[in-house]
This record gives sequence, structure tokens and C-alpha cells, in this order.
Amino acid sequence: MREKKIIDTNTFDWPIILIYIVMVLFGWFNIYSASWNESTGSIFDLSKNYGKQFLFICISAFVAIFWLFLDYKVFSLFSYAVYGILIALVIAVFVLGKEVAGNKNWIPIGNFNLQPAEFAKYAVSLALAKFLGTPDARLKDKFTLRVALTIFLLPMALILIQKDTGSALVFLSFSLVLYREGLSGIWFIMALCSIIIFILTLYFGSIWVSGIFAAIALIFYILSSRRKYLTWPVLLVTIAVIGFSSSINLIMDNVLKDHQKKRILVTFGLLEDLKKEGYNVHQSKIAIGSGGLIGKGFLQGTQTKLRYVPEQHTDFIFCTIGEEWGWVGSMVMLILFVALIARVYYLAERQKNRYNRVFAYCVASILFFHFTINIGMTIGLVPVIGIPLPFFSYGGSSLIGFTILLFTLIRLDATRSTEMSTLKDMY
Repeated sequence: MREKKIIDTNTFDWPIILIYIVMVLFGWFNIYSASWNESTGSIFDLSKNYGKQFLFICISAFVAIFWLFLDYKVFSLFSYAVYGILIALVIAVFVLGKEVAGNKNWIPIGNFNLQPAEFAKYAVSLALAKFLGTPDARLKDKFTLRVALTIFLLPMALILIQKDTGSALVFLSFSLVLYREGLSGIWFIMALCSIIIFILTLYFGSIWVSGIFAAIALIFYILSSRRKYLTWPVLLVTIAVIGFSSSINLIMDNVLKDHQKKRILVTFGLLEDLKKEGYNVHQSKIAIGSGGLIGKGFLQGTQTKLRYVPEQHTDFIFCTIGEEWGWVGSMVMLILFVALIARVYYLAERQKNRYNRVFAYCVASILFFHFTINIGMTIGLVPVIGIPLPFFSYGGSSLIGFTILLFTLIRLDATRSTEMSTLKDMY
């Protein structure tokens, strides 16, 4: 008798697949609406952004189906190879890159522009899962921690050099994965304290912040004079705080570009620049707020139609949703994202091997970071750094990259109880 190995489609996580389909279609309609006017033709017009997005959706659908029926062992087997290829592509941008919207981070392939940074997130997810999935990998070991950090900080550094700050910062989301796999929480406390010190320095200046922390350290030293072993830790922390606070102005003035500095100041209300750096966010708030409870209706957004919000089909796609679908439509979109991320988290926790679990947490972290930062920047809570809203924003590299991420997870999850179903041919 001959044996056949087939994949049981009942093992696929259909709730995630359905959420994915709804989000992609909802995103496509809003891209169409963001570009629509009275002279607009068919939604399938391939010369327009919405027509190209339809083509990207078709490619993504093919990729999704192909990924679902791949042998799951391929992902682990070629994790490091995929990582190496993507690092090479990111480096190739320096030589072959094409400048789009002021950033040289695209590689032209015929009529399509490939953005390696979007696929580098997938490569890092595979490599990190492969490395941390080994039995001996423990983040308490310094060598393991250094290698894990290098895996995602290397592409981050290369992309930063390309001046694509938004895409580079996404790689910080992998630190959440390290925390789940055993990294000490002290690092996140330090990161939170650094953010607080940064904000306080912007508002009050480094002299005041340094003085206040020095006074607190002195008071602590006097009150705990009997505990001499605390002297050096308190002194080192104080020096670190003063040094960090004092370096912020140096970074703002000499490292960041002028428009990046202004975006940060605008976000924290320290600068009002409605004509330049604050223009996008100001118009974004107007568009979202004008939608009211149920919105102005599909294709009826005035802010959208008059092109007041730049990049309204890419980074600021949420403006179109807020204006035309209102609070109700915005909540539906938010619920979809929360449901998707929660479901990915659920899948991560039920994995039986570490490789699958680490990869799943990589997917959850990336989605969470993109979703939080994109929505935050459109409503003025975080600086505008230019990252897409997954499955909604226009872009082939973005959509295909997120599709590969999600459907790799679905394929890996399908193996949690049984890797393959084996049927015997009775004939």
C-alpha cells in the first residue's frame, strides 16, 4: 500500500484567516476612497494606487495559500539562510537603492519597488526563533543575550543609516520577545525611566533634571547612611541619569535632523508649527474628528477628497477611516486589530515547541508596535515616524511582508498537535 501525506486544513486557525481577509478588503476600499474623485475609474484600474493594491492583494493571496501548504520544516531549516539573504538585500540598498519620498530604501524591480526593510522583520523573526529555540539558549547567559540582540540590532542599524527611522524603530519590538523568553525586567524598567527622563528634560531642561536627581540621591544617602553598600549603586545611577539628561540636547541638536527634532517638540506641545512639521497631525485630527459618530459616508470625506492630509493612503490611512466611517468604523478597525493580536498571543501560548512560540511572539510584537505607533502618530500621541498600518496602508512590500509573517505562524500552529495527517490508499 502507498502512503500519502496531506495537510489537514482543519488545523489551520480560521479565525485569524477570516480577520486577515476582512482587514485586507477593508483596507483596499479605504485606499480607493482616499484616491477617489469624480473622474476616478474602476477600482481595478492598475494604473492607480487602488488598482495596484488589488494586484498586491492577489499576490498576497497566492503567497498565503502557498505558505499554508509548505512543509513546516522548511521554515526552521532555512531560518538563517533567509536572514543572511535579507541582510544582503538591506546592504544592497546602498548601491542599488531608489529614492522614494526622500528616502533611498527601495530596490527597483521592473515596475515594482521592493523595500527590504519590510521583509527584514520576517527574516529576523525566523532567525530569532531559530536561535532562541535551541535547547541551550538562555538569555541569562551573556553570550546568548548578545547574539539575540545582534540578530535584530544589525538590520536596525543598517536601516537607520538609510535614514528610514520608522522602519528601523520597529525592530525594537523584538525586545518584547526577549522579555517573554526570560530577559530580566530591569531592562524594561530602565527603558521606561529613560523615556521619563527624556520627557522631563524636554520640558524642564537638563540642569533642572540633573539637579533634582542629585538632590534625591543626596537625601537617599543621608537617610540610609547606615547602609554603606548602597552608596556606590546610588552614585552610579545618579551619574547615569545626569549623563543621559545632559546628552539629550546634544542628540536633539546634532544627531536628529531638524524636521525630526521639530516633530518631537510638536508632539509634546513644545512647538506649534501648523504649516510644516505639525501640519500632517493637525489635518489628521481635523479629518478624524469631522467623522463624528457614524462618519460622512464612503467616498464622502471632504478632508480626504481635498487632499488636506498628506500620505492619506499610506501612513495616514486611519484618517480616511475616521472621517468616512466615524467613531463606529474606527472602533470596528480597532477591535479587528485587538482581536488579531490577542489571537496571535493565544496561538503563541499554546505552542508545544520553543521555535514556534518565539516566532509567534515576534509576529505579535511587530503587529502591536505598528498598530500602536501608526494610530498614535495620526492622533498626535507619538511623533510622526512614518510606518504603515498593517493590512490597511497602501504598499506591496508591506502587505506581502505582513502576509508572509502571519501565514507562516498559521502554518507552524497547524503542527502543534500533529505535524501531518497520514492516509493510507486502500487501492
